[in-house]
Amino acid sequence: MILDRIFRPKPSVTAGRTLYAACVQQSRTPRLYVDMAAPDSVEGRFEVYTLHVVLILDRLVNQGPEAAKTSQGLFDAYTQSLDDALREMGVGDLTVGKKMRRLGEAFYGRVKNYHAALEKLPDTDDLRALVLRTVYADVEAPPVEALISYILKQKEGLAAQALEDFVRGTVTWAVT
Repeated sequence: MILDRIFRPKPSVTAGRTLYAACVQQSRTPRLYVDMAAPDSVEGRFEVYTLHVVLILDRLVNQGPEAAKTSQGLFDAYTQSLDDALREMGVGDLTVGKKMRRLGEAFYGRVKNYHAALEKLPDTDDLRALVLRTVYADVEAPPVEALISYILKQKEGLAAQALEDFVRGTVTWAVT
């Protein structure tokens, strides 16, 4: 009993892990790859699931200390998953740190750029340019407007959800 209390993860850690799992599940939606032509590759999947993590982080920004703890839990789950994926792909222990640093820099760049682009809404020019540069980097003539619409619907749906839901690890993605 005492050990359960000592080793039980904090609620923000549990919520972050649950939110991360929801991001992964949503990023596996076939429509993103079939209808919206997101590349079904390691890089493409990285961009799509990073987008979903960023959307939740954007929802939680400046929402108080519990939201900040939950954001940190989500970020920690995200980075642990990246580390695990690299190791499963056979990246050696000596190289994982270097690759994680590059992925971390890429992630922070995405967060900063998406946040700036979302701040400029309803003007979608920066968001469009960002999606073309990241998700659609190697796609010729992508259906960018479909993905922009998807992002805007997700952002709107996340904004309508109660902050308490996120802090408990619950998220409902918009049906598109």
